[in-house]
Amino acid sequence: MMKSGLIMDSGLRGNGASGVAEASKVYEALRRVRPGTKGDLKNYVKVFLGLDIPGKRICSGHQSPMDYLWHSFGSDFASRRRANADMVVWANRGGGKTETGAVATLLDCVFKPGCQVRILAGSEEQAGRMYQYLAGFLHGGFEGFLAGPVRKDRCGFSNGSGVEVLTQSAKSVRGQHIQKLRCDEVELFSEDVFAAAKFTTQSTESIVAGIETISTMHRPYGLMQQIVSSAGQSETPVFKWCVWETVERCVGRNCSQCPLWGDCGGKAKRGNGYLKIDDCISQMRRASRAGWEAEMLCRKPNLENAVFDEFDPAVHVKVVDYDGNLPLYRSLDFGFVNPFVCLWVQVDGDGGVRVIDEYVRRRATIDVHAEEVKARTPGGEGRVTATFCDPAGAGANDVTGTSTVRELRSLGIRTRYRRSGILEGVEHIRRAIRSGDGESRLIISPRCERLVEAMRCYHYPDGPSGQRSGELPAKDGVYDHPIDALRYFFVNYQRGGKSGSRRY
Repeated sequence: MMKSGLIMDSGLRGNGASGVAEASKVYEALRRVRPGTKGDLKNYVKVFLGLDIPGKRICSGHQSPMDYLWHSFGSDFASRRRANADMVVWANRGGGKTETGAVATLLDCVFKPGCQVRILAGSEEQAGRMYQYLAGFLHGGFEGFLAGPVRKDRCGFSNGSGVEVLTQSAKSVRGQHIQKLRCDEVELFSEDVFAAAKFTTQSTESIVAGIETISTMHRPYGLMQQIVSSAGQSETPVFKWCVWETVERCVGRNCSQCPLWGDCGGKAKRGNGYLKIDDCISQMRRASRAGWEAEMLCRKPNLENAVFDEFDPAVHVKVVDYDGNLPLYRSLDFGFVNPFVCLWVQVDGDGGVRVIDEYVRRRATIDVHAEEVKARTPGGEGRVTATFCDPAGAGANDVTGTSTVRELRSLGIRTRYRRSGILEGVEHIRRAIRSGDGESRLIISPRCERLVEAMRCYHYPDGPSGQRSGELPAKDGVYDHPIDALRYFFVNYQRGGKSGSRRY
């Protein structure tokens, strides 16, 4: 397959103008040869686009930008063809996401006849950046592939392929029937636009449809976090890289005196990227630690607006099972369209709170929930010390004339409740996560996936500039319900000596 050395060797044949002309013909012929391996692709991009895409995996669990490009390019060819070409790119700021996406777009259009690609970004400016990269590539020697001029927001290829920039609106997205959609900085998308975008792609006989979602993960409760969290369920590959996969190789520096050493640990010695080390040092010094970890290390999203910013799965999520020697509690948050939530909780002799299981379900009646809750309670109803619930459940329904609390009692589940403010319950949970003396007394079983996700993502509303807005956490209908169930446990348990059953 094509190698850069082949071009150089070809240029040596013949003498004078004829040799140059022959070399030029070979060069242009090779431009039209589809790369067949990852190495060929890397060479192709380096020779014809002047880009040396980083290809080393430095951090455990990460990939390289070249891994993404090869996966994207190869998804339509016989030996690597897949059922769908969806993928997620989670990478650092300045990590080449947008430019590499433009390379993938060029390769799709040049080597996949009839491939229609659309670029959708969190802002018109961001979408324009990827298209500007593409336009630069086209004007750098790929003019012969075009079917007309490169316009401001679209271009067409002589093989029937085409690229167009879409505006950030559901109207712009709807009605599209394309093969490839590249969503750049999806963290900035509105959810209705992304929801509409999911229905835009259609495969052809030779091209597998796919949506590529590309972004840094800024917030623990943002759209990118939701996409990454659900990727495993849909078997969508996630390509993740950080500053260490994209930094230049460190040569001649004293590691012990380098400000990056605490995070680097020598990783930059193996780097083969393009980010300047001095620039990285400057960025680290002028950023918050939370911002640096989110934007450059891709360790976790920025927690500045998270309610439980000290919650750490490595500390607070552990395997914990039912212990018949400890009291067992349940805590309920009611819902129909929003989820009904039940948590099973035990408290050990040192006051440690153990959330051992969860039940979360939408659109089921209270009798269905009651049967499931009883069936999943270890040891049966006789082992339950108390069941705490949402105080709103005591209110009579305008249609049935009864209350959820009364219905549960008729089904064999007696409940207790105490009215309290949201902030009171939040403070109880915070003290359990980490008390004033630095101790933690909260453990959550990994079985409680929805609660763990809510602990990470429960957040304050974002203001116009992305900063915290208001003192009360956001009621988003997703993360607030598992937290509400946990709040009811703490509020009632902390005052357990004064709390009693209510009869209706």
